[in-house]
Amino acid sequence: MVYEFRLPDVGEGIAEGEVIKWLVKEGDYVKENQPLVEIMTDKVNVEIPSPKRGTVLRLMAKEGEVIKVGQVLLSIEEEGTQSLIQPVQTPRPAPPVPTIPTPTTKHLDSTISAQTKSHDILAAPATRRLARELGVDLSRLQGTGPGGRITDQDVQNHKNSEANVAPMLISTDTQRAPEERVSLRGIRRKIAERMVKSKQTAPHVTHVEEVDMTEIVQLREEAKRSGEKSGIKLTYLPFIIKALIPALKQYPFLNSTLDDDKQEIIIKHYYNIGIATDTEQGLVVPVLRDTEHKSIAQLAEEIAKLSEAARAGQLNLNDVQGSTFTITNVGSIGGIFATPIINYPEVAILGVHKITKRAVVKNNQIVIRDMTYLSLSFDHRVLDGAMAARFVAAIKQYLEDPKLLLLQTD
Repeated sequence: MVYEFRLPDVGEGIAEGEVIKWLVKEGDYVKENQPLVEIMTDKVNVEIPSPKRGTVLRLMAKEGEVIKVGQVLLSIEEEGTQSLIQPVQTPRPAPPVPTIPTPTTKHLDSTISAQTKSHDILAAPATRRLARELGVDLSRLQGTGPGGRITDQDVQNHKNSEANVAPMLISTDTQRAPEERVSLRGIRRKIAERMVKSKQTAPHVTHVEEVDMTEIVQLREEAKRSGEKSGIKLTYLPFIIKALIPALKQYPFLNSTLDDDKQEIIIKHYYNIGIATDTEQGLVVPVLRDTEHKSIAQLAEEIAKLSEAARAGQLNLNDVQGSTFTITNVGSIGGIFATPIINYPEVAILGVHKITKRAVVKNNQIVIRDMTYLSLSFDHRVLDGAMAARFVAAIKQYLEDPKLLLLQTD
């Protein structure tokens, strides 16, 4: 009996997914709960297991194809049944003729041996995908991550080393082609879809404010030493979140979404803060939940764990869903300020930028202070400029005088 396996509903609000990698091929025997395919949905990779035992007859989607929930993924001839449908035999291309002779038989043997052990390689799905895109054989890498796990940086370093060696091995024309085409796939395609949706739906306006961070810088330096003893890496982000929460409570429309169908503004009385995180594959936004109930140390620890999971491609759907407000922090990279795009369907996003020492006038005196800029992009359908300015002014007040945070009550 032929069983048609359809893409299941893998999470609330998920209507489609992109086929990143097939983990089986036509003609393979699969066991129940054996991973069949790697699907990207909402910037997270999930492995879809087989609900049946049997033989894969046909794969119904190509890698890189976007399919809808309920669409047939593949067909399986269940174990113990017979089918008139025969597996489609896909002709396999002949292996390419190597342009550079293999130096020694020993090297060839070691390569074949490494390929037979590919299932033992420790690497996240995102890292495996990066290796495929760059043409890197993971079996030749020594992982530097926890437990010998191969990281994105390991793959990139190997690729860079190959690029440096290539001119010495190849005597033919090595000039780079004037153009190169890169498929818009995976996280990059999801980012593109999200950004277009946000810009086409929400009329963006950005308000910028200058903030004196001197008190926060000193407070962080004092707290950082005790944090290091506990193994906590203390950045500025937890302090900014603690200043953000009372401002959101004071101006609740900033912590809302707009239901376009019902024409209703949905104000959230819980504070799940999305943290835009730069990874090798692109920008992802893991979510810190119930931040109003967490301490600076708890926030720091959770930020570190989520950031590490994001860069390793190990986030799950729950990690990236349910945010009510988003922060994007580019201060460690540089720049003066930016105009971030709203993480739709939220109505605002806060950009946090580099802290630098500058000469400013304070109490009619020119002094050196640690200064930064905050940039708030907001949906002008829900918020007016005056409310946005007051909201950022409230954040500024708490950052410039952190003692005010001690007086906050729920």
